[in-house]
Amino acid sequence: MPIAFNEPLSFLQRITEYMEHVYLIHRASCQPQPLERMQSVAAFAVSAVASQWERTGKPFNPLLGETYELIREDLGFRFISEQVSHHPPISAFHSEGLNHDFLFHGSIYPKLKFWGKSVEAEPRGTITLELLKHNEAYTWTNPTCCVHNVIIGKLWIEQYGTVEILNHRTGHKCVLHFKPCGLFGKELHKVEGHIQDKNKKKLFVIYGKWTECLWGIDPVSYESFKKQERRGDHLRKAKLDESGKADSDVADDVPGTQETVQVIPGSKLLWRINTRPPNSAQIWPARRRSGWRRNREKRGGSGPGRRQSGRRGGSTQAVTPTRGPPTGCMQGITLSGISPTAQISTEGLEGPGARDWRLTRLDFLEWPL
Repeated sequence: MPIAFNEPLSFLQRITEYMEHVYLIHRASCQPQPLERMQSVAAFAVSAVASQWERTGKPFNPLLGETYELIREDLGFRFISEQVSHHPPISAFHSEGLNHDFLFHGSIYPKLKFWGKSVEAEPRGTITLELLKHNEAYTWTNPTCCVHNVIIGKLWIEQYGTVEILNHRTGHKCVLHFKPCGLFGKELHKVEGHIQDKNKKKLFVIYGKWTECLWGIDPVSYESFKKQERRGDHLRKAKLDESGKADSDVADDVPGTQETVQVIPGSKLLWRINTRPPNSAQIWPARRRSGWRRNREKRGGSGPGRRQSGRRGGSTQAVTPTRGPPTGCMQGITLSGISPTAQISTEGLEGPGARDWRLTRLDFLEWPL
């Protein structure tokens, strides 16, 4: 895969973004009823994939045995991940609360499939959350992620599939359906599901968008609202153009932004995504070292020695990029941009080619691919 499709971030760092809304785990641990705990766990499972919106770059594959550790005392957890297999690439992670209230661990084996105009990533592997206070263990698997227009057109991302969260002690199960975009983009980002007991009786209905928020309501109110909504569907369907698009080499159009989640009266807010900083979707693309050599030869000089051409005694210093600041709880890594420690620049270097000298540490770790 061309390096232009990569973002300058290791997959081990990317996994750490699961903990951006770790307060949901703390809230679940404090809930007295299993239904309320399942609501918070379901919200956490959805929030774990929320950072992937507008993240069309593929993280770099870590080296075998590579580890990444993060400790956030302010948020009450420590996290460590390791690349345990290279072929196939398998990443394992383990996190625990500093107050010994939870354990969060699992392994991820992303299976990639190329469909011509899109790339589908199926995240195989089971994720486990243990609430130690209640002696409960929850397991689930993340939904499938698909990046469209990898050849031509504007890249855009969607997630679809069914996620089942099981409480192994009480038998409660949460079934979440991540809906595909559809022909007119009406179902883009939508998530719908329910919580049932061990006798398969619906106890709670969940709806929302994995990019925005998640709401919940009792099944009776939800079905009543849906019946009223279906009564007016035939009027709207008559106005839609039913002509389908033929499959061709033309790029898939990016679906238009739909209205935010329509909140049903009496609903309970389970989770809302943290506000992203401006320009968080923009990143500096990763570069090959060979590309750096070609740029060096065009300008002349002998590589890094030319760094002192601007002034005598020039030195290399760390530069904090102005684009792509962290979006959540992470420190030391960048959720939507480049780690400040992974960038170097040169004093005194001027001109339009100055940006070509800003290399990332990961370029040298991963080259050649």
